[in-house]
Amino acid sequence: MRVLERRFVQDFIRMANDGYEQGWHERNGGNLSYRLTDHEVDSVKDRLLDHGEWHPIGASVPGLAGEYFLVTGTGKYFRNIIMDPEACIALIELDDAGENYRIRWGLVDGGLPTSELPTHLLNHEVKKRVTNGKHRIIYHAHTTNVIALSFVLPLNDEIFTRELWEMATECPVVFPEGVGVIPWMVPGGKEIGIETSKMMEKYNAVIWAHHGMFCSGETFDLTFGLMHTIEKSAEILVKVMSMAPRKLQTITPDNFRDLAVGFNISLPERFLYEKKD
Repeated sequence: MRVLERRFVQDFIRMANDGYEQGWHERNGGNLSYRLTDHEVDSVKDRLLDHGEWHPIGASVPGLAGEYFLVTGTGKYFRNIIMDPEACIALIELDDAGENYRIRWGLVDGGLPTSELPTHLLNHEVKKRVTNGKHRIIYHAHTTNVIALSFVLPLNDEIFTRELWEMATECPVVFPEGVGVIPWMVPGGKEIGIETSKMMEKYNAVIWAHHGMFCSGETFDLTFGLMHTIEKSAEILVKVMSMAPRKLQTITPDNFRDLAVGFNISLPERFLYEKKD
């Protein structure tokens, strides 16, 4: 079976296209990566290139040594992935030290993996450790309403989480750990990757102020669903803030506590503060 016919590749392509259709990937914006299982690696190994130049990752990720990833390419447009995936995505292998990578499949017209590969891999390393290997996907998108809110809300985890939770009852159920927020930083380098990975120790979603959002998850559906839920909540909040200077009613801290009991989830008390008028 060809690499393109494998289920994990098809799911990767579908998720990329779903994000494009949401309007989150203008031009070459955004990136996506997936950590393969051992079985998936074995299923495609006879179809991979057995040679290729090693390139420095730009960060050290020993916890991912020898792992394989499916990633979007730098400068590639999400809108083209579904039409010509072999030109837009790549399957890469990391070396035994977690310092370098080489392309084993894809990017047939040339090019390299996403320029934000260091951030992706630093976050994969953290999520692999803190989820006992369950999380395999890191997704970055330019979510319009989340970006808009980063101009008007304090860049504070507690405030962003609480405001997003209040917009739809399902939100604290979908992301009970809350969201992290990072003030503006230059994207694509090791520094923002390190700051994001610190946030990923406790969150599955991190907002980059004035830029977009990073999400981590176990499956393509769960990861896309997390991004979609947060962005929809942000859209509702943008509309509410556009209609009135303050909310006349909302979900209260005690409502959230009742919700936690009803859905058997844990909601950190630091998000359930009493608001001042």
